[in-house]
Amino acid sequence: MIRKVFKKIMAAKRKRLEEKARKQFFSIKLEKNDIAIDCGANIGKITEHLCKSGADVYCFEPNPYAFKVLQDRFSGMQNVHLFQKGVYDKNSFMKLYLHKKHSDEDEVRRSTASSLLDFKYNVNNEKYVEVQIIDLCEFIESLNHRVRILKMDVEGVEFAILKKIIDSDVIGKIDYIFLETHDHKIPELKAEAQAVRKLIKKRKIENINLDWG
Repeated sequence: MIRKVFKKIMAAKRKRLEEKARKQFFSIKLEKNDIAIDCGANIGKITEHLCKSGADVYCFEPNPYAFKVLQDRFSGMQNVHLFQKGVYDKNSFMKLYLHKKHSDEDEVRRSTASSLLDFKYNVNNEKYVEVQIIDLCEFIESLNHRVRILKMDVEGVEFAILKKIIDSDVIGKIDYIFLETHDHKIPELKAEAQAVRKLIKKRKIENINLDWG
């Protein structure tokens, strides 16, 4: 009983923080010459908001089913740049594991759950597609331009990427970072998440919001 009550309290707290994060995100003004990066763009709900300003939006989505929808929606827009690739802390080819319950019924519906981690609680580690992965830090460096917004919803690999962004000083080239975290749902990520949270606190970094959801 106590455990259930605690879970409800924590869930309510996360929801409030997520709402606050989204309010901040949507309050940020983008201009025509700005750059925004949408990692885990899925079918483009956030991309749609970002591109309205005329800013250049770079979208990464490795799931082929979601990417097809993304492509159909934005392929004609000159300021939206689409990549059927995942992001990580290295360049590689990896397995993208699909949702364990619903992917057979509707591949797009549960495509947001796709993950590079075979131990993620809601994926089928026997059902996957091979995808290309790029080093996000290298990509940001290659832009030779300040990034106004970086949004990451990458289903469990966010802290590995974020650590490299901080360690490589790419953090200084980004105005705002919003990312969804998964350590409260995936126990295997807790140690890594805790280390990165400590690093953020130690370096007094203030442009990272970990409450995107």
